[in-house]
Amino acid sequence: MTAGAVELPGAAAVRGQVTVVLDGFLERKANAAAKLGMPAEVTECLRDFLAAGGKRLRPLLCVSGWQAAGGHGIPEGLIRTAASLEMFHAFCLIHDDIMDHSGSRRGAPTVHHRLARHHAPGRTVTAARHLGVSGAILVGDLALAWSDELLHTAGLTPSQLAAVLPLIHDMRSEVMYGQYLDVTAAGRPSADVERALRIVRYKTAKYTVERPLHIGAALAGAPLAVREALSAYALPVGEAFQLRDDLLGVFGAPEVTGKPSLDDLREGKHTVLVALALQRADAGRRSVLRTLLGAPCLDDAGGDRIRELLTATGARDAVEEMIGTLRAQALCALETAPFPPHATARLRKLADAATARAS
Repeated sequence: MTAGAVELPGAAAVRGQVTVVLDGFLERKANAAAKLGMPAEVTECLRDFLAAGGKRLRPLLCVSGWQAAGGHGIPEGLIRTAASLEMFHAFCLIHDDIMDHSGSRRGAPTVHHRLARHHAPGRTVTAARHLGVSGAILVGDLALAWSDELLHTAGLTPSQLAAVLPLIHDMRSEVMYGQYLDVTAAGRPSADVERALRIVRYKTAKYTVERPLHIGAALAGAPLAVREALSAYALPVGEAFQLRDDLLGVFGAPEVTGKPSLDDLREGKHTVLVALALQRADAGRRSVLRTLLGAPCLDDAGGDRIRELLTATGARDAVEEMIGTLRAQALCALETAPFPPHATARLRKLADAATARAS
C-alpha cells in the first residue's frame, strides 16, 4: 500500500464504479450544454477536478456503512449515492480553495486559477482574477446542485430516500457551519484548543467520516444501535484525519500532498497544532508566532521559522500523540460494534490508512 492511499479490499472497484457514474453524468451535462451553446470549460473544469487524484474516501465510507449495516453486494443505487457525495465534496473543495486563496490542489491549478488563466487574454490581471473567482463559485454551485440531482436519480426506493435525506441535509449544514467557524477564526492566532477541536469536528469529522457511514447504513435500513456504533468509530477517526491533514498542511512535502506548504500558515488557520504551540510557548516564541501566522506575504524563511517553533514547543509531537489516541479510541469502538466481521475488518484498515497517510 502506498503512503497516503486508502486501500481496502474492493476499494479500487468502488472507486472505478464511482468514477464511471461521475464521468457519464458529466458527459451528459457537457452534451446538453453544447446543444445550448454553453461554455465547455464549465463541465471540463469539474470533470478534470474530479479526476485529479482524489481518494474517493466518502464514497468508500458510504459503501462501508452499507456493509456495516448488513447490506449485501454493491447495488447501483448505493454507488450513485456514493457518487453524489463525491460531487458534493467537489463543491466544498472548490469553494474552500477560493476562501483559502489556494493556487493548487492535488498538484494542479485550483478551479479559480484555471478559469482566471482561461479568461486572461484581453483582460487585466485583476479582471481575470475576479472572473476566475466568480466562475469558480458558479462551478462549485453547479457541483452542489448536481450532487442533489445524482442523489435523486440514483434509483433509491421511497423508504431509502426518506431515510437518507435528513442525513444529507444535516451533513450539508454541518460542513458549512464548520467552514464558517474556520474562516471566522482564521488570522487570529489563539491558544483555544477546544475551539480548534470544534472546527475539526464540524468541518471534517462529521462530514468526512460519520455522515457517509450513516448514509450507507441508512440505505441498508440500519437500526439505531448500528448508527450509534458507527458514530463511536467515525468521530475519532474523522478528528484524527483532520489533525493529520493539519500536520501535512504545514510539514508535508508539496510534491506529495499536492498543495503548497505555506497556504495554511499565510491564512493563519486556527488549528489544534497552532493552538497547542501558542499554549506552550514562552512570551518570546508566542510573539514570533503571532507576528508570522496569518502574514499574507509569509516567505519560505518565515514558514521554516514557524515550523521550528511548532516543533520546539512540542505541539507537533502532541498532535501526533492525539492522532494515536483517537485512532486507538476508534479501534476500541469496533471491538463491541454490531457489524459483520468483514465490515469491521474493513473499517479497521480504513482507520489505519486515514490516520497514517502522507497526502
